[in-house]
Amino acid sequence: MKQQKAIGLDFELDKLTNSIENALTSEVFDTEIVRLTNKDSRQIRKVDWQFNWHKELKDETKEVYKLTTTNNPTIIQGLLSIEDKSDHIFMHLIESSKFNKGKEKVYLGVPGNLVAYACKVSVDKGYEGFLAFDAKTAMIKHYEQSLFATHFRGKRMFIETGAALKLISQYFKS
Repeated sequence: MKQQKAIGLDFELDKLTNSIENALTSEVFDTEIVRLTNKDSRQIRKVDWQFNWHKELKDETKEVYKLTTTNNPTIIQGLLSIEDKSDHIFMHLIESSKFNKGKEKVYLGVPGNLVAYACKVSVDKGYEGFLAFDAKTAMIKHYEQSLFATHFRGKRMFIETGAALKLISQYFKS
């Protein structure tokens, strides 16, 4: 199998919310994060997403999740691809939907919600919240400040237990 070249993530954390928040009205919407199914993937058009989510879904080493609002579970707000590394979770890809990017975005908090979920998976699996990912060099400081992530070396970063629990408590109340 051909080795996939590691790309650095460059998602921007616009705001840590307690769910997702309408950018214009500040109204908060409850969310749910569930595994993306092959049926769900039919609504993912390649032109609307930066990454090839169909390829991620086919990779059996990865789990792909979708973020939706509870009152409208058919509209995908963001996607997350993670892998269980037996002692931590590795975050391969994270992406907000096209309408949740840029100055005209509809919702704030999508990336934070997805990162918090990846940390929650780590806690649920007994890995104490440890989450690793590769960041684009220009984003390292941003992740250190916004996620309290630690720069390991090169592009590699990680979120340790204290920071993970802080993110989880921000988004998941139960």
